[in-house]
Amino acid sequence: MLDYPALAAVAAVVREGSFERAAERLGVTPSAISQRVKALEERLGAILIVRGQPCTATSLGRQLCAHVDQVQLLEADLAPSFHGSDTPVTLKVAVNSDSMASWFPEAAADFARNSGCMLEFILEDEAHTADRLRSGEVVAAVSADPSAVHGCRTIGLGAIDYLACASPAFIARHFPDGVTAQALNQAPCLRFDRRDGLQARWARERHGIDLDPPTHWVPSTLGFLHFALEGMAWGMQPAVMARDPIERGQLAEISPGTPIRVTLYWTVARLQASALKTLTDAVRRVARLQLIQPD
Repeated sequence: MLDYPALAAVAAVVREGSFERAAERLGVTPSAISQRVKALEERLGAILIVRGQPCTATSLGRQLCAHVDQVQLLEADLAPSFHGSDTPVTLKVAVNSDSMASWFPEAAADFARNSGCMLEFILEDEAHTADRLRSGEVVAAVSADPSAVHGCRTIGLGAIDYLACASPAFIARHFPDGVTAQALNQAPCLRFDRRDGLQARWARERHGIDLDPPTHWVPSTLGFLHFALEGMAWGMQPAVMARDPIERGQLAEISPGTPIRVTLYWTVARLQASALKTLTDAVRRVARLQLIQPD
């Protein structure tokens, strides 16, 4: 049988990042937190928390934290305070940065108003958000991966178009003869992180070019847009965010009429928790209005 005070201690340390802040959260001493965690680790014969600044969970620790989160979600439906704390239940969700900067806040605000729950977001590339579900870190994710995730259901949301954009001055300087392999591999390019493959996908699918340019690494959707506006590099911009700068003449497509489309999915744990249903309903409603829907 699981020791729930010990589980709560592990979850609090991981959530708060330290034994001291976990103790404050649970209203006990740091020594009590440490003893509970150590006793559970000894009972299971495995390390659950990597002590550091901040403290982080091991693989087994993440699984146990996910269990605590799911139990709290279910308990919250039985009685408003049954989950043992006056603190509202928090749902952890993985979302890609472009969705966070465009359509998802409306869905999140709708959910918060109708549920009274809190949200904790983990930002991740849309091709890898589902991995956060598989690891047990989150209960739902906006993903570009339609693959089945054990214990979850996957719902199509719609799509986002991306445009290869740069400032007009940048295009005139780096692409005077249009998009060629030489020009693409000499012009500075933007990438969100090492797993961002949109620029390479566009070059390959639209021009048959293997992309290997000098690269600026910019892990921010707004940073991506602003750096392009300043003439620093070109990159794939969400069409919904690029339209106004294009109309004002601040941005232009380096190869007009060659968008690429990323289809998004909502993958959510199969828990009979009202908060998850409320969140799913809000996400689907806003997605129908703001994302490109299939014909």
